[in-house]
Formats: sequence, C-alpha cells, structure tokens
Amino acid sequence: MKLSVIVPMLNEAAVLPELLAHLLPLQRAGCEVLLVDGGSTDGCAVMARVAGFTVIDAPAGRARQMNAGARQARGDVLLFLHADTRLPDGAEQRVTQALGAPVGASLGVPAPVWGRFDVRISGQSPWLKVVARMMNLRSRLSGIATGDQAIFVRRTVFQACGGFPEQPLMEDIELCKRLKRRSPPACLADQVITSGRRWETRGVWRTIVLMWRLRLAYWLGASAESIARAYR
Repeated sequence: MKLSVIVPMLNEAAVLPELLAHLLPLQRAGCEVLLVDGGSTDGCAVMARVAGFTVIDAPAGRARQMNAGARQARGDVLLFLHADTRLPDGAEQRVTQALGAPVGASLGVPAPVWGRFDVRISGQSPWLKVVARMMNLRSRLSGIATGDQAIFVRRTVFQACGGFPEQPLMEDIELCKRLKRRSPPACLADQVITSGRRWETRGVWRTIVLMWRLRLAYWLGASAESIARAYR
C-alpha cells in the first residue's frame, strides 16, 4: 500500500521549516506528500515548493483543501495531517499494517478501512495530558476521531463516501460518521503530537468547556456555520 500524506496549510511560515523537516523522511521513504495551500500571504507555499515539495493551490477552508489534495493523491491510503501535528516514527508501517489485515474477519467483524492515532498535546500546562486522555477515550468509545488524530482512510472508500463535507467546522466528525458505516476505525495507540497552543492561548479549561459546548450544539442540530462563528 502506498501512503499519501495530505497537509492543509494557511500562513504556516512560522512552523514550516519544522513541518518540512518532519515530512522529508516520509517523502524519501516513498510516501506521497501533498501540501495544500489555501491562499497564504506569508510565502509559505513558495518556500515549500523551493524545498522540493508538491504544493496544490485550493480555495481556503480545511475541508476544501483536504478534498483538493485527495483528488490529486495517487496513494492507496490517504492520511490527513494538520500542519501543527507530528506523526510518530514508523507511522506509515503502522497505517498499512492496520488496514492490511482482516482483523476479526473470522468473527464477522469487517476489516477496518480507516483509522486514527492516539494523540498527545504538547505544551506547558499539565492539564493538556488530561485533555489528550479524554480525547483518546472519547474517540475509542464513540468511533469518532478529530482531525488532530491524523485520520487515515483507503482512497477508494474516501471517494465513495464523498470526501469531507465542505463546511467550516466539524468536517472531521461528519467524515467519521460516514466511515463508520463502512467499518469500525483502527484505533492506533501510537501517539501523534499536536500543538497545545490554542488551549494555552485561550485557557485550557475555557477551551475544554467551549469545545464540549460546541460539540453538543452540533449534535443537537446547530449548523456548522453558527458553530464556526462561536468558535472564533
């Protein structure tokens, strides 16, 4: 299985050198790496191209950008990686192993066609460890992943599901709902590391309460547009 790593970005010049250094070994190992730029004004798209990476231009919006990357991807498996998230060592092998074996087939359990990693949140606050544990537990119990957990999926299944709904927020939840109809997710205990900047900037507990309130509102039928306005 060939892996395509799709990274949406918008004005990421500050983190771009570290991001490209992280992606370079994957590219050298034979993974397809696609950076999808949503109209950056800080020169990060030019910087990435000069460094030898493929950059796709797309309308701004994470869902639109990830769908644009998926349309050009040629890998058997798509992995969607946020620009501030880093994969664990050996991630490509873990993904292909998770989707390559019919685990539970003898018991009538469908082989997974998608999955996600556990997450660890970097930062100074000790509460970020609690947040990460809550995210991982919630994901295992619900079968719903967040974009911070580096969702991966067979390309044919992603296409059949219609890709990400092109809405301003909660696109990861909607994709997971669609994918759960195909199979349960492969829940990898290997941890991706994502930045805790937004939690620490807004306040950890304030952000926890905000996110739970927004998720509840979404489950109760609030539109993604109204959720996005409240999130800002």
